Amino acid sequence: MATTSAGDTTGKTYHDELAIVREELDKCMKCGNCMAVCPVYGAEKVETSVTRSKIAVAQAVLDGKLELDDPQVYQMMFNCLVCKSCMTACPTKVNFDRIMLAFRAALVRKNGLPWLKKMIFSTLKHPKLFDAGMRIGAAMQPLAFKGEDGGASITPRSPFAKFGAGIGMDGERKMPSLNVKTLRERVPEVVRAAAPKMKVAFFTGDSLNYIYPDAGMDVIEVLTANSIDVHIPKEQNCCGVPVLVHGDVETVRALAKKNIDAFEKTGCDYLITACGSCGGAWQHDYTEILANDPVYATKAAHWATRTYDISTFLTKVITLREPKGKLDKVVTYHDSCHLKKSMKVSAEPREIIKSIPGITLKEMKAPDTCCGSGGSYVLSHYDTSSAIGRKKAEDVTATGADTVSVGCPACMMQLFDNANRYGKNEDVVHFVSLLAESYRREKSA
Repeated sequence: MATTSAGDTTGKTYHDELAIVREELDKCMKCGNCMAVCPVYGAEKVETSVTRSKIAVAQAVLDGKLELDDPQVYQMMFNCLVCKSCMTACPTKVNFDRIMLAFRAALVRKNGLPWLKKMIFSTLKHPKLFDAGMRIGAAMQPLAFKGEDGGASITPRSPFAKFGAGIGMDGERKMPSLNVKTLRERVPEVVRAAAPKMKVAFFTGDSLNYIYPDAGMDVIEVLTANSIDVHIPKEQNCCGVPVLVHGDVETVRALAKKNIDAFEKTGCDYLITACGSCGGAWQHDYTEILANDPVYATKAAHWATRTYDISTFLTKVITLREPKGKLDKVVTYHDSCHLKKSMKVSAEPREIIKSIPGITLKEMKAPDTCCGSGGSYVLSHYDTSSAIGRKKAEDVTATGADTVSVGCPACMMQLFDNANRYGKNEDVVHFVSLLAESYRREKSA
């Protein structure tokens, strides 16, 4: 349920009322355990970067000693990946993510969104408009980017690379290309298995729909290979997490309701995700942000208990069909922050990877450290993001693996770029794509 302050009768959540997070602030004993795991502090090495300092500033704001929209307060509150690493090391179990989200939402209530964020976020509430924008972007990308790897990736062209250097869009930047044909365009709304045992609904999210549709197709292929009918509602929208971390609560609530409506129509027993942020939204964020909604609170709670990452569904809900196609690869696995720390998924992807014949799994020294992506953080705080990403790329290279397997599209983008900049240009793939490839090789053999 949503966190409310003791004796609160307003029905508001911490997304709506800043004072509600005071009980979280009061838990902090300023021990500094968060310093050891905070990726931002690890890169910047200044006290203002670490969690306990942000908590101290948050307390000063609530006590009236600092203004909420003081530029330095604003800078501190947005210099955070909301990766939840600090929460894993906190002895008093401070839910720091709630503090960050509450303060950012309060800032938006007080000052509104910057015009660019407002314009971008408003399009998310109008799927056809957002879809048209993404199509235009895909069609126009050759003007600003040059294609590489047969068009699978892009790099900024000159002079765009010169102007974009400050946010990492220099001539070294390597990104996956936007696809002109999206995932949801490629498949019917229901994909039937040969002898179905059950049906599930697949929440694609925006990254799989627009940027990694092949990985999305692999999810569908793996599910049908395991005798599962797959429903892919055309009316689904962005999960809302990229908006939530910027404090736009109104837009997130609208997106959550639209998504719930779309999936209610499927009549499916389970909802499958292949992204930790999307899965975390369905399992946790929707229930909290809609906790006091007379219509949607119950619906959000219903789906929260029926949402599974693809790896958990395959290994815990059903019995995974044993892959037999051999893949000669040395693979290392990166634990994405939201997949491990929100959805509590870590062992399951490894179980799938190790079940594939021919694959050798080599663990990184620190597989669950943040990659530094944080959605738009990589653009707004590029130097810090890059420093964090470089450590991750070096950790990958130290394993000797030729392939990095991931369970989060945003992490895939970050690792793809940093493997090119600082690593040995290792392949970066979703773990479900390895399983799909094994099934395909088995079939062709």
